[in-house]
Amino acid sequence: MILHRYFARRFAMTFAGVAGVFLAILMLLDLVEQVRKFSSETVRFVDMLGLAMLHVPESLYRILPLIMILATLTLFLSLARTSELVVTRASGRSALRSLTAPVIVALIIGAVAVAVFNPIVAATSKQYELTAGRYAATPASVLSISRDGLWLRQGDDASQTVISAQRANLDGTELYNVTFIGFGATGGPALRLEAGKATLADGAWQLTGVKEWRFDSDNPERDATLYPQYTLASNLTPSRILDSFATPSAIPIWELPRFIAQLESAGFSARKHLMWLHMELSLPLLLAAMVLVGAGFTMRHTRFGRTGLMVLLALAMGFSLYFIRNFAQILGENGQIPVLLAAWGPPVAALLLPLGLLLHWEDG
Repeated sequence: MILHRYFARRFAMTFAGVAGVFLAILMLLDLVEQVRKFSSETVRFVDMLGLAMLHVPESLYRILPLIMILATLTLFLSLARTSELVVTRASGRSALRSLTAPVIVALIIGAVAVAVFNPIVAATSKQYELTAGRYAATPASVLSISRDGLWLRQGDDASQTVISAQRANLDGTELYNVTFIGFGATGGPALRLEAGKATLADGAWQLTGVKEWRFDSDNPERDATLYPQYTLASNLTPSRILDSFATPSAIPIWELPRFIAQLESAGFSARKHLMWLHMELSLPLLLAAMVLVGAGFTMRHTRFGRTGLMVLLALAMGFSLYFIRNFAQILGENGQIPVLLAAWGPPVAALLLPLGLLLHWEDG
């Protein structure tokens, strides 16, 4: 038990050190990117530093598996140089038993990252997009999903129109049971339209089965007008509607299941968000696999030689598993393979492959 605690403490400290180094490097690179992106005449250096601090957590979170394998290599190379691994093996402990503590620490780090760091990253990345968009004067999101359906916003500085619909097709160009509320230049509501269906054409919504209320009338209900067809100008496009969806990484994992249910009830495809949810849930398993990958190539005494080659092989295998996982994510999002297979297949394979390698090299 004492030896397990020692390995666990050493691994946790090594992981913290490697993560700290990457945090400093990413902070410097992101600050340079913010300086390049924004003009110093409009954005102060302090604001650029704040943007970098908001953006760095997302970058660090994305490379957690790579940080994990580098921390594993650093730990076991250090143990090999001090002959601590030799003493451990001489005491009768097998390689797999010696890996118990680092693997448990990796699982704990993964669980904490998903449960705690994920919501922090979601909040900082969302705030970064809002702040950077304000500095760059880019348009805000035009779409929102709620339990009551979906909400859209269109218009310019002169007038705005808020659109509410119970459901839509996959790309948001066809809305059903839809309500349009137009606001004038003074900010007050000017008209209300209710339609059974609205289709987005080039520069306009084509409405079917419409009832119109004008709020400049003394009695809007009495003066309401029915139209079988109605055309309402719009500056929305299908790509702008789809681009307005919150990216899965900007939604805390605790809120993601509810958001997925809202997407599906509104008629949109939630495959991308469902894929991200399972990718996050499988992260602790992937981090544990990275520990096994790093240990499989470095749990050997340095007198055997070829240490540099073994490190390169471990890094190559770790990077390969990392990019295979990303490739599987793309296939899962596009519907080429099932979501569960795309999310859980690479981590499980990443566990079994180095485990077999360890059994062959250390206990075989």
